[in-house]
Amino acid sequence: MMREKVRPEKFRPLPATVAVAVFLLASSAQARVAQIDSNFDGKMDQWHHVSPDGKIFKIEYDKDYDGTVDQIEHFRGEKILVKAEFDVSGDGKIDRVQHYSAAGKLERIEKDSQMRGSFDWNEYYDGDEKIVRLEIDESGDGEVDVWRYFDENQKAMRVDYDSDGDGKVDRWDYFANDQLDKVEFDTNADAKPDQWQYFQGASSTIAKVENDTNFDGAVDQWEYFDAAGNLTKMEADRNFDGKPDLVQEP
Repeated sequence: MMREKVRPEKFRPLPATVAVAVFLLASSAQARVAQIDSNFDGKMDQWHHVSPDGKIFKIEYDKDYDGTVDQIEHFRGEKILVKAEFDVSGDGKIDRVQHYSAAGKLERIEKDSQMRGSFDWNEYYDGDEKIVRLEIDESGDGEVDVWRYFDENQKAMRVDYDSDGDGKVDRWDYFANDQLDKVEFDTNADAKPDQWQYFQGASSTIAKVENDTNFDGAVDQWEYFDAAGNLTKMEADRNFDGKPDLVQEP
């Protein structure tokens, strides 16, 4: 009796995305990294790191295909993004890091804005991923010396400065409709403003300057300027009773 000849079936490969998924599930207990050539140029440009339970906890990318990792994403649980790191300058060093909340929303961005090898820039975001505050270390000494605050429309509302690097704010810039409206200065390092400069609308030309010359918290000197920024009048309260007793005009 002749046996029926078994005819082999043609093998049909799985789609690339499915093949990667099957590989990760089948080999997660042994392998820890899946390497992927996403642009089919013969060079690996993605590395998926897998935990013993088969979950991806990190993906490294070579986004510009130069053979160097320039983006790293970190995950928790079912691939919830926790942190993303970037080499923006292309020098092989991470210079931008984005942090995410438990809900996967952007919370903070830190940067090496001057490419000095240290992070000097921090952006903070609210639950709607709108920027609320920016902190900058302009001097590069590791301490924040500029704080920018934003309103609900993500427009600059106030900027604080530590101009002399003593760890205390000594200048406050206030904005209205994207224009500089007022600047306060602390000239005697007591952390309180004692000079106030007011500006004229879109021109940002100074309109008035008030001074507290004896640092008692009350204005005792006033300077007024015209639209061109020229001084037109000066008043002073010499006995500090709250009333001008000296008026001078050019």
